[in-house]
Amino acid sequence: MTSNVPFISVIVPAYNAMDVLEKCIDSIRRQTIPNLEIIIVDDGSTDNTGALAEKIALTDKRVRVIHKENGGSSSARNAGIEASKGEYLGFVDSDDFIEPLMYHRLLEAVTQENLLMAQTSRDEIAADGSRLPDVCIPPENAEIFDRKYLMRELLLHRGDASFCTRLTHRSLFEDPSMRFPEGELNEDFDLLTRMLLKVPEVAVLPWQDYHVYYRSESNSRTKDPDHFPRVFTDIVRNADRVAKLVGEEYPDLTEEAERFGYVQRLDYLLHIPVPLMRKDNEFYREVVANLKKNRFKAQKNRYLTDKEKKYILILGTAPKLARKIHKQLKGSKING
Repeated sequence: MTSNVPFISVIVPAYNAMDVLEKCIDSIRRQTIPNLEIIIVDDGSTDNTGALAEKIALTDKRVRVIHKENGGSSSARNAGIEASKGEYLGFVDSDDFIEPLMYHRLLEAVTQENLLMAQTSRDEIAADGSRLPDVCIPPENAEIFDRKYLMRELLLHRGDASFCTRLTHRSLFEDPSMRFPEGELNEDFDLLTRMLLKVPEVAVLPWQDYHVYYRSESNSRTKDPDHFPRVFTDIVRNADRVAKLVGEEYPDLTEEAERFGYVQRLDYLLHIPVPLMRKDNEFYREVVANLKKNRFKAQKNRYLTDKEKKYILILGTAPKLARKIHKQLKGSKING
């Protein structure tokens, strides 16, 4: 190790990632910082991902490999945290890749400003290599924001909840409750909203050094019209969790939190396959009942668009009819 330069552990969960793993790991190996380890967590892959990871490790002593039974991304990340040695932790998904200066810039931000967390910006790359619209708009310059500002940005769907774009001090993970929730999706949002209570300020950098890559064969895509990814139920559960947290810690963000809950429920109802919109689907009935109960209150919410307010009215009263109208308006976006 180089003295006086903090040691960083970069954790890479990998499941059936034969086609993307080398590009991902190579981008981390090209980092300009001297004190770095890369922990590849083979999460019970059924292809040769584990063997490829071991092959990569033979060429670079900074790379370590952990093999475990399949438990999902959160489980793999948590295993990597337990095995890590770094003062700061980073996470890179095996589909993605990063710029050589990413961790140098993040490390510079946390050390110069004496912070527990810094965040870079990201872009989105389609399977054909084309650039997709930015999900999160980068700041023009490096900025330091307090936790309340960051929470508000998350509630307004303008903030980045991903831990992949962050460098996080390991002390924030010392509490066993500060782990990625296993068996759930949308896990970064849940952990970050809780962890921010321990983080007074976060540096947000303008460089889009993290590249999110969407594989055409991604597990989240399917040709089955009746397939309903679990993430759409988990985003509603997380909306209810964060509403409770806001009530306890940020009461003046209540209207923003209510807006967040409405939009997450709209997302659920606009993606659930119509055959699953049944009376015996308890979760579905609860989502509809919530919008029905709050459909008039939502019309006064300053942070909802007119289009969102219209969707709430109709989805809270006639959800199947709303879906028919939505299908006719395909190509339009709910936040447009």
